[in-house]
Amino acid sequence: MAADRPLRADAQRNRDRLLEVAVRAFSRGSEDGADVTLDAIAKEAGVGIGTLYRHFPTREALVEAAYRNELSRLGDSVADLLNDRPADQALRAWMDRFVDYTTTKQGMADALRAVIASGGDPFAQSRARLTEAVATLLRAGAADGTLRTDVEPDDVLIGLSGLSAAAGDPARRAQAGRLLDLLMDALRL
Repeated sequence: MAADRPLRADAQRNRDRLLEVAVRAFSRGSEDGADVTLDAIAKEAGVGIGTLYRHFPTREALVEAAYRNELSRLGDSVADLLNDRPADQALRAWMDRFVDYTTTKQGMADALRAVIASGGDPFAQSRARLTEAVATLLRAGAADGTLRTDVEPDDVLIGLSGLSAAAGDPARRAQAGRLLDLLMDALRL
């Protein structure tokens, strides 16, 4: 089946660029109240509208793919962070990325609501994926002796979610950083 084959390199680059542009466009679209057109996304990505529709047959498919791509990027960053630094520092860096992710998700809220209204479920894998990322970081911290061993990943995720809701907008980013530092102080040995 053609859908099971990996994309050609140029097609993958086009898809990745479309997702990158879509996240930015849908995030800022809700700020100024303007509806983002798929033509504008294709143009900014440097592809034709036919290329966009080959990858994403509907607006909702593009929104859902853009959101899931951001979720995957966040989850996939754990391994690289753990390769580059001690587990406690990797967790702190991941927390910054989590705040950025939730800010993006909040910016895409209107577009995501439209996906849900059309029967999609962009959040189906979110909780499990995020909890596993936190669990991996906590296990690594327990193994290298930098983080407590008695902390539930879901508790950390709930704390991060609350923190992001309270101080996640860009104007309060410095405050979010200070709150993340406080949370890290509670998690370190």
